[in-house]
Amino acid sequence: MSENSRPSGVPEYGPHQVNPEWPPPPAHAPAAPAHRRQRGPAKLLVAVAIVAAAVGGTTAYGVQELTGDTSAGVTASSAAGTDVVPASLKGTVAGVAKAVSPSIVEIKAASSSGSATGSGVIVTEDGEVVTNNHVVAGASQIQVRTNDGKSYSARVVGTDSSKDLALIKLEDASGLKAATLGDSDGVRVGDQVVAIGSPEGLTGTVTSGIVSALDRDVTVSTDESQGQQQQRGGGWPFEFGGQEFNGDTGGSTTTYKAIQTDASLNPGNSGGALIDMNGAIIGINSAMYAPSGAESSTAGSVGLGFAIPVNTLKADLPDLRAGAGG
Repeated sequence: MSENSRPSGVPEYGPHQVNPEWPPPPAHAPAAPAHRRQRGPAKLLVAVAIVAAAVGGTTAYGVQELTGDTSAGVTASSAAGTDVVPASLKGTVAGVAKAVSPSIVEIKAASSSGSATGSGVIVTEDGEVVTNNHVVAGASQIQVRTNDGKSYSARVVGTDSSKDLALIKLEDASGLKAATLGDSDGVRVGDQVVAIGSPEGLTGTVTSGIVSALDRDVTVSTDESQGQQQQRGGGWPFEFGGQEFNGDTGGSTTTYKAIQTDASLNPGNSGGALIDMNGAIIGINSAMYAPSGAESSTAGSVGLGFAIPVNTLKADLPDLRAGAGG
């Protein structure tokens, strides 16, 4: 696959809600363009994931994973007492960016079917990095670039498809800056947050916003055959409101409770950090909503992004370190 080609077809995520007009627009969200005033269940759009071959003419659907093709910005309560951000920059986006950017990496994963870019969060000084499972699933080779421009090869240590989490380990790494993991149970709607990742391969991109909702149900398939469909360029089935999109979800699905944010997230932000204003990680960015009618190659943020709560990650880390797979 060439550097300038964009794979299409990826796993997709859909909120599992009874309201047929999910997601309800947050109070601060901009009004939808007139040509999109179409009633009925929101359709969900798939983003580019690892190894998907370029296939034209795909239909856009709705919540998309944030894995991008290699071609191609008031203190929260969740981590009070942490001392991550310099005192002179406390409570500022600039302070959070300065403190946390060294702990965020760009991940390039490749397989026989293609390659794509995602993000990750350093959790130990010797190179343990957390990311989304969909960023590294099926990868035969993983390259990681840190904030200072150094490159490392990496291997998968453990995965958990039911939570869309994975742990990778950088080879021969030392002295890295580990992120501070906060407490997502303390997050409140309206808390200011910062997102850092590599959207469209633009390493170290910083965006900001607020927590716009909590406990959003995101339901995806865990069937291995669906992962194979993803790699061939097909859409990843998902369901919400009792309806299925992009095909049959199969007999095995999982639903996780996500933090919703209006901080701009785009393809490539998958696995990156959602951070409170104290500089503590409160979530792992994993999905974004894209309006029906948008092409996966051109879809951008509309201010509805989703992150896996960091407490879910902290509970899962022992199993990931033990080499869990599945």
